[in-house]
Amino acid sequence: MYGSLARTLAACETDPNVRVVLLCGQTGTFTAGNDLDDFNAEAAGGTESPALQFIRQLRKVTKPVVAAVGGIAVGIGTTMLFHCDLVYASESARFSLPFARLGLCPEAASSYLIPAAVGHQRAAEKLLLGATFDAVEATEMGFVNKVLADDALLDHAIAQAKTLASLPSVAVCATKALLRNGSQAVVDAQLERESELFRQLLAGPAAHEAMTAFREKRKSDFRKF
Repeated sequence: MYGSLARTLAACETDPNVRVVLLCGQTGTFTAGNDLDDFNAEAAGGTESPALQFIRQLRKVTKPVVAAVGGIAVGIGTTMLFHCDLVYASESARFSLPFARLGLCPEAASSYLIPAAVGHQRAAEKLLLGATFDAVEATEMGFVNKVLADDALLDHAIAQAKTLASLPSVAVCATKALLRNGSQAVVDAQLERESELFRQLLAGPAAHEAMTAFREKRKSDFRKF
C-alpha cells in the first residue's frame, strides 16, 4: 500500500492534468496503523521502511494536497497530515500518536512539525503519552482546518479540492513552495534523524515487548527498559 501510494503521488506530480491531490480512507478508518508483522519483517531485514518512502514522496509533491480524515487516524495517519496543505476531519475522527507506547520514537519529522505547530508542551503530551484525541482538539491544535459531519466530510473535501483546481496552478504551487521554503531543510534533516533512531528502536527489546504484549492481549511491561 505504501509503495502504491508513493508511485501514485509521483505520477500525480508529473501529470499536467492533475492539479490537486486528495487523500482519504475507507468509511470509519483513515489509517488503522502499521501491521505488526510488517514491523517485525522490517526490523529483521534492516530494509528501508516503505512508510518512509511514502512520506518522502508526499513531501516532494509540489501541488496542493488535501486530506479528508474520517474515523481513526493512527500513527502515520496523523503524522502525514502535517505534510498536507488542507486537512478536514469528520466528527468521528480520532487521532493517535502511540510511538512511545510501542517502544518507538516519532516519525515523518513529527518531532519537529508538531511542536512547531502547537507548542512544546502540547506536542510532548501527544507524543509522550500517546493518548487518543478527537477532531475538535485537532482543530484547536491547528492541524485540522474544519470538522464536518461524517456524511458531509468527503463532499466538502472534494469541493475544496475543486476550488483549488479551478485556480491558476502556477500561482497555487508557487504559494505552497513559499509556505514550505523556510522549514524545508530542517524538516528533511529531522525526518532522517527520526528514521535512523526508529530503525534502532524497532529492533530493540522495548518494541519487542510492546508487540509481544499486543499479540498476547496483555499490558506491556516496560520496567526493564
